[in-house]
Amino acid sequence: MTQTPDPEVVELATKIFDLARQGETETLAAYVDAGVPVNLTNDRGDSLVMLAAYHGHAAAVRVLLERGADADRANDRGQTPLAGAVFKGETEVIEALLAGGADPAAGTPSAVDTARMFGKNDLLELFGAQ
Repeated sequence: MTQTPDPEVVELATKIFDLARQGETETLAAYVDAGVPVNLTNDRGDSLVMLAAYHGHAAAVRVLLERGADADRANDRGQTPLAGAVFKGETEVIEALLAGGADPAAGTPSAVDTARMFGKNDLLELFGAQ
């Protein structure tokens, strides 16, 4: 027997994921402070940090990490927020994730692997991987 999700809960979750994608930092922080799980994931395993990172919102990433979000939480495909930020070329997000404890070797492909794939030698140096 499967339970049908409450439409209001689904609507709220969709709104929270959209806030992360759009970088609505203050509103996102308010929801987390009010009890929304900071490591909430969508149906593909993308966390709020992943969505904020992938869409280039360093301030939102920092706010989520300050509230205890897992910087290395991989999605269902094994991708981490840091690897996504490397792929997208989001320097400020990369810096925020590293400051928040992200591991450049985590995930598949890792941020190190992604930097190698795209010839981003400056990031390889930053990650201490040549």
